[in-house]
Amino acid sequence: MLDHVFRPCVIGGLTVPHRIVMGAMHLNLETLDDGGAALAAFYAERVRGGAALIVTGGSAVDAAGSGGPGYGVLDDEDHRSALRRAARAVHDSGGLIALQLFHAGRYALPGTPGADGAAPLAPSAVYSRFSRTTPQAMTARQIGETIAAFARGAGAAYDLGFDAVEVMGSEGYLINQFTAPLTNRRDDAWGGDAERRRRFPVEVLRAVRAAVGPGFPVLFRMSGADLVADGTPWEETAALAVALADAGADALAVGVGWHESPVPTVQAQVPAGTWAVYAQRIKRALRTAGHDALPVVASNRFNQLAQAEEVLAAGDVDLVAMARPFLADPAIVGKSRAGASASVDLCIACNEACIDRSFGTERVSCLVNPRAGYESDFPAGHSPARRGRYAVIGAGVAGLEAARTLARLGHEVEVYEAADEPGGQFRLAARVPGKADFGATVRRRAQELDGLKVPVYLGHRVGSRDMPLLRTMDGVVVATGVRPRRPDLPGVALPHVLDYAQAFADPGALGPRVAVIGGGGIAVDLAHLLTSGSASALTPEEFLSSRGLTMPLEAGAGARTAPAAAGAARQVTVMRRGGRIGTGIGPSTRWVAMEELRAGGVHLLTDVVYEEITRGGVVVEAAGERRLVAADHVVLATGQESRRDVVALLHQAGVPFEIAGGAADARGLNAVRATAQGLRAAHRIVERTASRG
Repeated sequence: MLDHVFRPCVIGGLTVPHRIVMGAMHLNLETLDDGGAALAAFYAERVRGGAALIVTGGSAVDAAGSGGPGYGVLDDEDHRSALRRAARAVHDSGGLIALQLFHAGRYALPGTPGADGAAPLAPSAVYSRFSRTTPQAMTARQIGETIAAFARGAGAAYDLGFDAVEVMGSEGYLINQFTAPLTNRRDDAWGGDAERRRRFPVEVLRAVRAAVGPGFPVLFRMSGADLVADGTPWEETAALAVALADAGADALAVGVGWHESPVPTVQAQVPAGTWAVYAQRIKRALRTAGHDALPVVASNRFNQLAQAEEVLAAGDVDLVAMARPFLADPAIVGKSRAGASASVDLCIACNEACIDRSFGTERVSCLVNPRAGYESDFPAGHSPARRGRYAVIGAGVAGLEAARTLARLGHEVEVYEAADEPGGQFRLAARVPGKADFGATVRRRAQELDGLKVPVYLGHRVGSRDMPLLRTMDGVVVATGVRPRRPDLPGVALPHVLDYAQAFADPGALGPRVAVIGGGGIAVDLAHLLTSGSASALTPEEFLSSRGLTMPLEAGAGARTAPAAAGAARQVTVMRRGGRIGTGIGPSTRWVAMEELRAGGVHLLTDVVYEEITRGGVVVEAAGERRLVAADHVVLATGQESRRDVVALLHQAGVPFEIAGGAADARGLNAVRATAQGLRAAHRIVERTASRG
């Protein structure tokens, strides 16, 4: 039951029909040269799926505040036009939309439009490891101009037809930089003590309120915990919340962490609902100050409405914001309301197609749902002029995506998989602690295919005997995946040498000393699996404790506290020819994965030359010295080769086909590319064969 989730809520004068907010996400759709078509289609599909109040990705209030080349600036008429179209599309679909007012401050990235090569603006000239620049300290005049820019942005939101605004004052962006002693080293009217540090956010809110009047809802996203050394102390955070309430905020949304924080906040390793405790404490501080009715929004690391229900039922939180889950499944709210939560495609917090892309210029999308961000290119609800028959060979993530796309397009589909279960490489990933949702993704995809009446024939390797049947099909998608590559290395055929698939299949059979040749993402996952001890997930309380985070937070809380070592029985060494372990893992996740390996006592060797594998281990040259890496088992994680034997048979049989995933190219293989190719291969094969009789 989701009784608390589906209760209406009032924010200012705005009645919201349920308690799930679609949180802000920068999409890199905001500046596309398409008149706002992609942005409008993206938001409208989420409303049709049940979203009520949507908060847009941040729109910069002026050019200096832009986060990078993919950010829209509210002074730009093209961006305003795109926003107007997006707001209209949301309203036409029955939803509500708030415009987020944004200023990056010292987090402005190189290539920011309008910056003209100038250093980013910030309260003080404190170097940023995120943007890799030292900003210029703002003058009093620049501070006043920036406050006025926030007010102009709020007025623009009103004029463009938005239902509300959200002021972005969290996650280490400009407003948050003013509240933290780390980045505000001023000793003037805007810094020097707690009251002056919170003056800037309060003045921004007052200016925004004055610009839109008392009846227009203004949300303020504040930081519940900066999670950096010398960040905003808890007492000042609580006082800021009260000051914002006094200044006219209609709701406080609570974020956590900075991009420079040593504590993971949005990765799969973070338990669901961990950060709600900060929103709850802010609500209690407001209640103590007499602001009982002011709504507080919790956020970060929720991927199911049942988790939001639990937090809402516990009290001290009024709404829950979910962002990436709306990428993975635009209908997460509608399905859950209908009692079909088990059919929701879960966000797996891989961050590869969303957060990692948001820091560049590539369109944000989703591994689980590659249509995300491309809704205008691949519209839903298409009915074919003629119902075709298609086969998909391979039931890894590329094949599963191709199959469901073809079936959703209204075609008859059959899937053939050589293994005894679907999922391909995802089956391996699902064994790794913290990645259980990878397995859930495969199960949900299989469930969806079953509901679409798509037969999946397991244990069936397609060969020449199948060509007569395949000739009757309109077309085929080949998604036969990859096989582990075995390097040409002396000793590679010894009995204690396994490929990574064999090691994942039975990790308990490996001895106490394991040497892994290869240092990519698969090797990192395997090393984590072998040294993690228990695969059981931490509770939010255990996670916070492992990071040295206690409540209330003291000034400086959040400094790096690595997880306690698991005391694993195995000694694992990961080595590679190059100089960087974990190549291919996204930047927002790699540092967490590497931290886990170090906590597990994994030895990391880079820039090695492999000489041979012996019965005692691997002989390498490292740092100019020849040495033996002792091992009871040696695991090869040296890349993959495409499985595409069936391609020649299809050519010979004259069967039209498209190739997707690892079968197309094993180099740099990742699941984001595989699912995107599965989607596109399905559409291409239909387009190619639509005229066949």
